[in-house]
Amino acid sequence: MAERTGAELFFVRIRFRSWLYSGVEVIIQPDKETAARLVARILASDLRAKPQLVLGLATGGTMESVYQNLVRMHREEGLDFSHCQTFNLDEYVGLTAADPSSYHHYMHHHLFRAVNVAAGNTHLPEGTAANLDEECRRYEALVRQAGGIDLQLLGIGKAGHIGFNEPLSALRSRTRVKALAPATIQQNAPFFGGEAKVPRRAITMGVGTIIEARRCVLLATGDSKADVIAQAVEGPITSMVSATALQLHPRCTVVVDEAAGAKLKEKEYYRWIFANEPEWEGYR
Repeated sequence: MAERTGAELFFVRIRFRSWLYSGVEVIIQPDKETAARLVARILASDLRAKPQLVLGLATGGTMESVYQNLVRMHREEGLDFSHCQTFNLDEYVGLTAADPSSYHHYMHHHLFRAVNVAAGNTHLPEGTAANLDEECRRYEALVRQAGGIDLQLLGIGKAGHIGFNEPLSALRSRTRVKALAPATIQQNAPFFGGEAKVPRRAITMGVGTIIEARRCVLLATGDSKADVIAQAVEGPITSMVSATALQLHPRCTVVVDEAAGAKLKEKEYYRWIFANEPEWEGYR
């Protein structure tokens, strides 16, 4: 019998873990506010259960409501961030931390300054590093030193990417520099005042880095995400849509509103899971 390649062994391990656990679950919520609130409650529950939680964080308009809810829970319910560590998915190449369009600035504005997380425990790639390849290796090493990511928060781009893992990103890829696809540049243009001002490259965690997180939670809202969510959750696994790799993850929760979930074929089954599975009893 021929010896398995490294890639084959990787997918055997992932499939075995998927058999042991529940795999992907899809939760459909009535609207985007309810969906964001549910995601924030999941993060808060895991943080309360493990104060030293290593959180993987995402950016973008969809995440703003999640962070607003976490800030509210910190202020009103005493949600404690003082012992956790955070690692962001990505950062634009060429933007300083002080640039209003950088993800450093986004995270400080929407979350870090409003909760009691220690500045030294928050990590983002440095988009202005003199040696970008070395910066990518440094970032991967930091994740390993932290013991890996416990819960990775994700959004999804219209091209089906998680992080900036554009079409044809290898499913075993690590943190690296990626050229942004035209669709991604167009999607992010409103945040920069036009397509011409959007950076053309970014440092991003790889698909392999992301799916090594112990738990993944993806949030998508709005009808513009309906096609890609159906593809990511129910379509074939392909490097053309990096989010499809989440189908291999042993514990991935995809939370959508009705609009983003409109083209899912198994909507009634997903609703049944949320209404009946004991895991979700405290969230209904």
